[in-house]
Amino acid sequence: MAQIGVHECDVRPPDVDETPLAHEKPRDYCNRVTRSKIETLVLADDEVGLCGDTTVAVGRRIMGKPDDAAQARQFLTLLSGRKHRVITAVAVRRGSQIWQRDVVSLVKFKPLSDAEITAYLATNDWQGKAGGYAIQGPAAAFIPWLSGSYSAIMGLPVFETATLLRAAGITVFEDTL
Repeated sequence: MAQIGVHECDVRPPDVDETPLAHEKPRDYCNRVTRSKIETLVLADDEVGLCGDTTVAVGRRIMGKPDDAAQARQFLTLLSGRKHRVITAVAVRRGSQIWQRDVVSLVKFKPLSDAEITAYLATNDWQGKAGGYAIQGPAAAFIPWLSGSYSAIMGLPVFETATLLRAAGITVFEDTL
């Protein structure tokens, strides 16, 4: 947020069920969870809320945050040597007005050895990360190629966030130049 000139922020994560619905497509899932978060967020009349969600998808398979190291290993094994989608949705709310966008990026992992996966899991960087990795952490060494938005893969698409905040009347960095 500071990158786009927004410094006064209060973090209040809403409590929503992030369980995918039966047969739900990854992009639909990510948008639904984000919408649920922004609608659940309690705001004062003069506040603007921002919520988002990121998911990793291989085909129609939704890979959320792994429950444990064993599941993170399964995720990384599935991602090894493959392209996958990273879908991030972001929503802004002021009063009853909601603005929402999503960004779909493609990421390719190099083929991973069992030793590489074991070493990565030992860093604990997989914890709390969709798909069991974060592009801005040690897993960056596994990614030879991406197409799309690096900031969206990290979890907050900066361009789209700035655009939505502007729509809600918030001044962002570019507006002060």
